[in-house]
Amino acid sequence: MSGSSTGLVGTDLNLRWRRDGRNLWLGVYQDRVCGREVRAGYDDQWVLRDDPVLPVQLQPSLQLASGGFVGGSLVVQVGAPFYAQLGIGRTNLRPYANLNFDPNDAVSASLGWQGAGGRQLQVLVIADDRLGTGQQHQHLTLRWPLADSLRLTADLLHKQGLGDTGPVNTWGWTLGLDGKLWFARLAHDPRQNFSARDAWRFSAGRRF
Repeated sequence: MSGSSTGLVGTDLNLRWRRDGRNLWLGVYQDRVCGREVRAGYDDQWVLRDDPVLPVQLQPSLQLASGGFVGGSLVVQVGAPFYAQLGIGRTNLRPYANLNFDPNDAVSASLGWQGAGGRQLQVLVIADDRLGTGQQHQHLTLRWPLADSLRLTADLLHKQGLGDTGPVNTWGWTLGLDGKLWFARLAHDPRQNFSARDAWRFSAGRRF
């Protein structure tokens, strides 16, 4: 569920299948402005070089929505446990209720570290390279195991660029807690998708 400072409330229901790094999902989003949008997605991890010193992965994704939206991305990851990523995302520019923080038509670069037990620290920059908006997001993300099979996720976001009502320069965040069978997330996204709205998102789910 998401809400904004203008009183707009939306709901997003998703069913996700995951196996060996591959994800397939189907979702329905609805609010009183966008109406109802059915969407589906796919992402995967393809090992191009299985080397303990310098492994290489290709990470593709695809998104579809009922309004005719089509989008996708491609990311190359090199190295372990310290790694670097370069990526690009493209859409057909059709209307889409984007619940992601980041621009869809953009290039990305990141540096990170992956440790034992799901530990991860990542710095990520995503920047519009198609529409001339100068929109850019910078993320600092931490995933860390806790006691009793719990895991903490924290994401600090800075965004800047030209928005719907002028320049944007602000901060957002996400906090999440994962258990073996459930998860919960709370996020604050000021100037959502570079609009005039400040959004809050709460999500929870169960694995089976």
